[in-house]
Amino acid sequence: MRKVGCLGLLIGLAVIAALLIVVQMWGGRGPLARPISVQIAPGSSLAAASVELEKSGAIASASRFRMFAKVFGADSPIKAGEYRIPAHLSQADILKVLQGTKTIQRFVTIPEGWPAVMVKDALDRATELKGSVEVPPEGSVLPDSYAFQRGDERSFILKRMQNVRKRYLAAAWAKRAPGLAVTTPEEALILASIVEKETGKPSERAMVAAVYSNRLKRGMMLQADPTIIYPITKGRPLGRKILLSEVHAVNAYNTYAMVGLPVGPICNPGRASIDAVLNPAKSNALYFVADGSGGHVFADTLEQHNANVVKWRAYRAAHGI
Repeated sequence: MRKVGCLGLLIGLAVIAALLIVVQMWGGRGPLARPISVQIAPGSSLAAASVELEKSGAIASASRFRMFAKVFGADSPIKAGEYRIPAHLSQADILKVLQGTKTIQRFVTIPEGWPAVMVKDALDRATELKGSVEVPPEGSVLPDSYAFQRGDERSFILKRMQNVRKRYLAAAWAKRAPGLAVTTPEEALILASIVEKETGKPSERAMVAAVYSNRLKRGMMLQADPTIIYPITKGRPLGRKILLSEVHAVNAYNTYAMVGLPVGPICNPGRASIDAVLNPAKSNALYFVADGSGGHVFADTLEQHNANVVKWRAYRAAHGI
């Protein structure tokens, strides 16, 4: 009887030891030496996910992971997406990650005022995307940050950017103020692109929009410097001063050589610039010039404007700019 009792004790201890080993294997330090990202395709089963995890080195054995998951894991299904797996993460925690929502968030960011050529550049730089895109039509994208997952098509992300812009412009046009200088959503977009490039101060957008709206209504030239630059660089920075020959160049964009709007947008304007054009400030201003603080000073008459220009030139001379 004593021998049977000792044998039972040894078996019990062996079972406990085995359970401790299993628990340690499931909940203990994993084999991954450095953080990695793992892509779980839509519709993947636990078996398919475990194979990807083994290939990446996050777990030592796909079959053992599945067995432990069935015994110790929750019943929640795994979710598709790209996951960041920290170094030495346990198998138990890896399963929790796959059953949760902590996927890697990737974004393509298009700042306000970027031209179409730079939108293509941004999409091309996102190496996690696949496929190719041509330079989109100017002004067709709404600046914002757009989320994507590894393997998404560039054309899909671009189409989403364009659909957002279409919806926003349509909604803003429906709420426009009466008596505008622009008569179509397309004209509003063109003018908004000029407003976007003319000021970096959000508080000024409605006033800049008012100046250009007033000029359009009076049949005056808009004389917006960014419209000189656009046909030269397609919206990229010029990197130098504008030449006198470029000021007088006759083309479809240069508003120093034409009355009215350019043939198309000169950048992708943001929401605020679109809103400013469709709800400009109530002002009689026809002119504006830099004030030395990063903003502008506005004037109703040419006499006032010329005085402001003198002040600006004096400021530039005093500060060597």
